[in-house]
Amino acid sequence: MEMFKLYNGVEIPANGFGVYQVSQADCKDSVLMALKAGYRHIDTAQSYFNESEVGEALESCDIPREEIFLTTKVWIDNYGEGKTYDSVVESLRKLKTDYLDLILLHQPVGDYYSAYRDLEKLYEEGKVKAIGVSNFYPDRLVDLCMFAKIKPIVNQIEVNVFHQQTEAKKWADKYGVVLEAWAPFAEGRNNMFQNETLMAIGAKHQKSVAQVILRWLYQRGIVSLAKSVHEERIKENFDIYTFELDEEDMNKIAALDTGTSSFFSHQDPAIIEWFGQLIIERRK
Repeated sequence: MEMFKLYNGVEIPANGFGVYQVSQADCKDSVLMALKAGYRHIDTAQSYFNESEVGEALESCDIPREEIFLTTKVWIDNYGEGKTYDSVVESLRKLKTDYLDLILLHQPVGDYYSAYRDLEKLYEEGKVKAIGVSNFYPDRLVDLCMFAKIKPIVNQIEVNVFHQQTEAKKWADKYGVVLEAWAPFAEGRNNMFQNETLMAIGAKHQKSVAQVILRWLYQRGIVSLAKSVHEERIKENFDIYTFELDEEDMNKIAALDTGTSSFFSHQDPAIIEWFGQLIIERRK
């Protein structure tokens, strides 16, 4: 298992196991399978509604807590000074732990400045080892880097071969922020697993397309967060350190970039409206 070092000295496993859209029924077993396969980095969120199941998995495994890197994310509805702090304390309870390795603000909307001040307080109190954001575009990331007391340590964003985020990576590197890639497989959209370039590179190294993608992220210095509920795929996704992509491979993958999200843009006003409507619906 390889590690990246965050700017505050904390080490983060280079490939993590995400539980987005993993049901409560499947979550505990999936996390246990991931830990058995060698994963030591688990990523969840308040809005995934499975923090308790992740906590049950961590409590029932025989791996010491200090060997596991645990992340959760604060949902928009919990933004606000004091409110964010309390929501993280509740997440700690659900996750059955007294500290988090990383806490992120999930979306760049709403009162995220007040929420971020609560993350700074949690960091100063030692309840979290690192703080950061998710889905923040370069301008919003730099805004926090320039004006927050503690600049973000991590930014978790959409990164895949069709949306490679070269501009985001440039700005993150300038401020020492580590990028994490959610949906590295883009949920299979755009026929990613049947892409001829990726299949040819995989055949060259006798690896799957998924392994090629995760290895590509690793070689770019980006943390990957892969998800599966199938044990063989979980094992496969963890096995990315037995080969290396050469310069030709990396250039061919770079040529696949469209610069367009496979999902949506946070700079689309309709998406911001959707987030607001989602909060209202969840409060009902």
